[in-house]
Order: sequence, then structure tokens, then C-alpha cells
Amino acid sequence: MADALRRKRAFDLVVGGTALVLLTPLLGVVALVIRVADGGPVIFRQTRVGLAGRPFQLIKFRTMERDAEDRLDELMARNEISGPAFKVTDDPRLTRTGRVLRAASIDELPQLWNVLCDDMSLVGPRPPLPREVDAYDPWHRRRLAIKPGITGLWQVHAREGQDFDQRVELDLEYIERRSMRLDLEILVRTIPAMFKGR
Repeated sequence: MADALRRKRAFDLVVGGTALVLLTPLLGVVALVIRVADGGPVIFRQTRVGLAGRPFQLIKFRTMERDAEDRLDELMARNEISGPAFKVTDDPRLTRTGRVLRAASIDELPQLWNVLCDDMSLVGPRPPLPREVDAYDPWHRRRLAIKPGITGLWQVHAREGQDFDQRVELDLEYIERRSMRLDLEILVRTIPAMFKGR
């Protein structure tokens, strides 16, 4: 298991570092567009829960209005996810730029830095918010047994699924089956899903 973890970390560093370098021009353009269209800040930071329940600062491009966090409570009644997670299809807090970035998941690309900092992996369960973890059933906590990822099994299988338990079941399936081959398969399947706006 230790050898497998070292291989996964080496893979994350090589692929994540290479992707970050290659994507630097795109990241620069996106940052400029956000700054011009929506003002600052360009980067959104949020506390998420990682491996073994440890908190870390997730970064992404800002896609929402500056007061988005303060307006969350007013939208909870429109939550489309059953269980301790939140999603609203036409979130009124999104900026026009943010809608475009979200559709192609470009807003997630700065998380490559989280991968290099060892807070995340390229592939794994998505990192939850602390308030979501507080509402977990005991079996949900098993998804915290590995580092969270930028993409994962449920993203390529059932990204639009509305059932939180189904998402966790796919995360646990990934934990049981995880291998370099599976990581490569998920990464390859993530790319067309991004371009299709799924």
C-alpha cells in the first residue's frame, strides 16, 4: 500500500505540475477576464475537509458574486441534492463569466496547485465543506480515508445525480478499486465530460 501511495503521489506531481505549466496561458487569460468583467478577487478560497478530516484551503476561480456565501441560507430550500450537499442548477449568485467557467469546469483548474501542495490528488472524492461533514452519517465518513481529488468516479459516471448516497457509494467503490490504471481511465473520461459541459 505504501508503494502504491508513493506512485500515486509521484503521478500527481508529474501530471499535475506539467498540466499547471501547460495551462498557465489559459489560467492567465481566465484571470484577466474575471478581473475585467467582475472585478476582484479573481481567486476564491474556501475551507474544505481533506484526508482524515483535516481542513485545508481549496482554491478556484471566483464564479459567484462577492456576497455569495452570505446568501446561501436563502437558497437552501431550492437544494436539488438529497443529503448533506448543496446544488442549485440556476444559482442566482453566479456571475455571467462564472456560468461559462462552470459549464466547462475551468473554474476548478487552480486546484492543480492544491494537488502540488499535497492537499488533494488528481483523482479522488470531491472535498466536502465542514458543514457537510458535520451532517454525515457514520458510513459517509469513509470517503475521508483518502485525499480528495479534482475529479473522481462519480463525476464521470453520474455527475448530474441528485442522490448524495449514490455519490458516496461511487466514492467508496473508487477507494476499494483504486489503482493507477483506474486513475488514468477517470482522467481520460473527465476531459470529454468537460468539453461537453457535463
